[in-house]
Amino acid sequence: MTRVALLRLLAGLGPAWLGLSGPAHAGEVPPRAVVELFTSQGCSACPPADRLVNDLSRDPGVIALTLPVTYWDYLGWKDTLASTSFTARQRAYASMRGDRQVFTPQVVVNGAATVVGSDRAALERSIRDPGTAASLPVAIHSEIDPDRIVIDVGPAPEAGRTAEVWLLPIARSRDVAIGRGENRGRTVTYRNVVRGMHHVGSWRGAPAHYEVPRTALNQADADSYVVVLQAEHNGPGRILGAARGPGL
Repeated sequence: MTRVALLRLLAGLGPAWLGLSGPAHAGEVPPRAVVELFTSQGCSACPPADRLVNDLSRDPGVIALTLPVTYWDYLGWKDTLASTSFTARQRAYASMRGDRQVFTPQVVVNGAATVVGSDRAALERSIRDPGTAASLPVAIHSEIDPDRIVIDVGPAPEAGRTAEVWLLPIARSRDVAIGRGENRGRTVTYRNVVRGMHHVGSWRGAPAHYEVPRTALNQADADSYVVVLQAEHNGPGRILGAARGPGL
C-alpha cells in the first residue's frame, strides 16, 4: 500500500482511529493533542508549568511544546531561549479568541482551548474534552533522511478545509541556570523547546506531499522537529494535524 493510500484509509476511519492505542505507522502513535506552553525564565510562576510539560512530553499521544516569550525580560533576566515570534504567536492566539488574555504560564491546546499552564487538572480536561479541543482529524506522516524531510498530509474529513503546513525545529531538552530575576539560583529543564517556525506550504484539503531540505533544521540548537497543520485566517487557528520527528 502506498503512503497516500494509507493516509486515505486512516482518514476514512475518521477521528475514531486517533483514539486507538495501536500505531498508525510502525513505532508511531497518532497524536491526539498539541500542547503549546508559553513560558519565561523570568516568571516565578512558570517552573511548575515547565515541569508539567516535561511530564506531558512522555505521553506518546501528546506533542508538548515549549515557546519561551520575551515580555518578562525587563525583570532582570533575559530569557536565553525566548523569541519575539513566540510572543507574537501568543498575542495572535489571544486576538483570534477575542479574550486578549496573554500571560505566563499559559497553555494553548490544539490551537483552541487555553488554560493556566500549571493547572494540571484543567489541562488534562482540555486534552480529553472533544468539545474544547477536538482530536486532530487529519493524518500526517513525516520521515527524515540525510538530505530532506518528507511530509505527507492526508485528506480533510470534510470539504472546504484549508490550512498551512509548518515545520518547527525542536531542542528536545535544555537545562538553564538562571542567574538573576524572579527565578535567580534555579536550574530549570525545558523540554521540546521550539527554535523557529518554517512555513512549508499550503494545504487545500486533498492528500499532499511536501519535501523540505534538512538544512531547515539548522537553527540554534535544534535536534528534532514537529510538523503542524494549522488553519489560519488572519492569525493562528485550530490545529488539524501534527507529526513528531525522531526522539520526540
